[in-house]
Amino acid sequence: MNAIKQYLKFVKPYKWKILWTVIIGIFKFAIPLLIPLILKYVIDNIINAGHLSDSSKINQLFLLMGIAFFVFLILRPPIEYFRQYLAQWVGNKILYDIRDRLFEHIQKLSLKFYSTTKTGEIISRIIHDVEQTKIFVVTGLMNVWLDMITILIAIGIMLTMDVSLTIVAIILFPLFGFSIKYFYGRLRRLTRERSQALAEVQGHLHERVQGMPVTRSFALEDYEQEQFGIRNENFLTKALKHTSWNAKTFAATNTITDLAPLLVITFAGYQVISGNLTMGTMVAFVGYMERVYSPLRRLINSSTTLTQSIASIDRVFELMNEKYDIVDKENAIKLGRVDGTIDMENVLFQYDEEEAYVLKNINLSVEKGETIALVGMSGGGKSTLISLIPRFYDVTDGSIKVDGMDIRDVNARSLRNNIGMVLQDNTLFSESIAVNIRMGNPNATDEEVIAAAKAANAHDFIISLPYGYDTQVGERGVKLSGGQKQRIAIARVFLKNPPILIFDEATSALDLESEHTIQEAMEKLASDRTTFIVAHRLATITHADRIVVIEHGEIQEIGSHDELMRLKGSYYELYQVQDLDAI
Repeated sequence: MNAIKQYLKFVKPYKWKILWTVIIGIFKFAIPLLIPLILKYVIDNIINAGHLSDSSKINQLFLLMGIAFFVFLILRPPIEYFRQYLAQWVGNKILYDIRDRLFEHIQKLSLKFYSTTKTGEIISRIIHDVEQTKIFVVTGLMNVWLDMITILIAIGIMLTMDVSLTIVAIILFPLFGFSIKYFYGRLRRLTRERSQALAEVQGHLHERVQGMPVTRSFALEDYEQEQFGIRNENFLTKALKHTSWNAKTFAATNTITDLAPLLVITFAGYQVISGNLTMGTMVAFVGYMERVYSPLRRLINSSTTLTQSIASIDRVFELMNEKYDIVDKENAIKLGRVDGTIDMENVLFQYDEEEAYVLKNINLSVEKGETIALVGMSGGGKSTLISLIPRFYDVTDGSIKVDGMDIRDVNARSLRNNIGMVLQDNTLFSESIAVNIRMGNPNATDEEVIAAAKAANAHDFIISLPYGYDTQVGERGVKLSGGQKQRIAIARVFLKNPPILIFDEATSALDLESEHTIQEAMEKLASDRTTFIVAHRLATITHADRIVVIEHGEIQEIGSHDELMRLKGSYYELYQVQDLDAI
C-alpha cells in the first residue's frame, strides 16, 4: 500500500480538528489582506478626496483606523493562538499514535530481523523520521491549503480593482508549476538517500558507543575514527548533493517570485501616468503582490519540506510494513498453564531457503518435570533448537508439541508465558534492580520480588548495595558483575514461575564461585519444571535426567551421564577433554 495512504489512516481520526484548524486559519490569513484595501481607501478616499476638509479627513482616518486596530488587536490574537495550538496538537497526536504503533510493531518482529538490522537505524526511523512526518500534517494538510486559499482571496480582491493588472500579476504562475514538476521529483529521491545515510551514521554510532570497552581495550581509536569518517563522509556527500539541488530549486523559484512584482510595478506605473489607474489602486496592488507571492514562496518552501517529509514517511512505513516471521493463526489456541511435556517430531530447520539445514531430523520426547541437557561442539545447533521452543523461529518441517498441541497452532504470547529463559548474556534495563526483577511479573508485590531474589541467591548482594532494590543498574546492567546479572535474571524467572525453563550457557562466562552460586539457584528453580540446559561445561549438567549430544544439527547420543560415559562415544570424548583441561 502507498505510504501516503497508510499515513492518512493515522490522520483520519483527527480530520474534523484539521478542518477547524483550516477554517480558523482562513480568518487568520484573511485579516491581513485588509491592509492593502485600507491603504487604497486612505489614499484615494481620504488623502486625495478634494471635497473633504482636513478635519473631516482626520475624523474619517481615525474612525477607519480605530476599527482596524480593534480587528488586529482584539480579534486576531485569539484566532492566531487557536490556529497554532490546534495545528501542533493534531501533529503531535498523530506522531504519538504512529510511534505507539511502531513500538507495538517492532516488538512482534522476529529475532532474524534484529540480527540483520542495526538498532540505531530502527531508532532513527522511530524518532527522527516520524518527527519529520509532522511537516506533512502541519504543512501539507493545513498550511498549503491556507496559502492557496489566501492566494485565491487576494486574486479575487485584485480582480475587483483591475482585471488587466491582475492578469499581469499572475502571468508567471505557470512557470511555478513547471519548476515544481522539474525539481521536486529528484529532490524527493535525494532527500531519501540523505535520510538513509544519516540513519547509517546513527546506527554505526549507536553500535560503537555500546562497544566502547572493546575499542579501548584493543586501542582501536584511530581505526574507529577512520570507520566513522567513512560513514560521516558518505552522509556529507549525500547532504551536499541534496543541498545543491535544493539551492538550484530556490534560485529558480525565487527568481520567478521576484520578477512578478517588477512586471506589476511597470504596468501599474504606466497606467497611473496614463490616467487609467488611481494611485491608491497601484499602491494596493503592490501590497497584494506581497500577499500573493509570500504564500506562493511558502508553497515553494513547503514543496521542499514536504519532499523531505514524504521521504521520511516512506522510511517509516517501510519499517511498519516489515513482515512478521511468526504469525498466529486466526483460530490460534490461547494456552493456560501447561504441564510441560514437549515432543519434537522430525524437526528440520534452516534460517533461509537457500541455506543448508541447521537442524536435521530431530526427534525428542520430554516428560513433565524432566531436565534435558544439550551438549556438543559450538555451531552444532543447540541454541537454535531451544529457540524453536518459544517460537522465536518456526520449524521448517516437522513439529514441536507442548502438552500434545503443535506450538504453531497456539497463541505465541500465551506459549511464551509458560517459558522462562536465562541466557549467557541477559539484558538488564537501565532502571532499578526491583524493576528488572519485575520483568518476570510486572504486578508483583515488593514481598514477592524479595522472595524471588532470595530464591535466586541474589538478596544478600542486593541489600549490600547503596540503594538496595532501588539501585540503578546502568545500561545493560553495566554496574553489576556477570554473576550478579545472572542472579537477577534467575530471580525474574522465579517471579514468573513458568512450567518450562531454558538455560542457554547461563554459567559459561562466570568464575567458579559465581558458577556454584548460580548453579545452586538454577537447580532450585528447575525443581518440578521441564528444563532444557545448553551447557559448555559438562561438569555442570551431570545431574540431568538425560543428556542429548547434538553434532552438525543431528542428535548423536541420548542418555544419562553414567550411560553415556559407559557408551564411550562423543560425550565421553568431550568429557575426557574437559576433565584433562581442568587438571
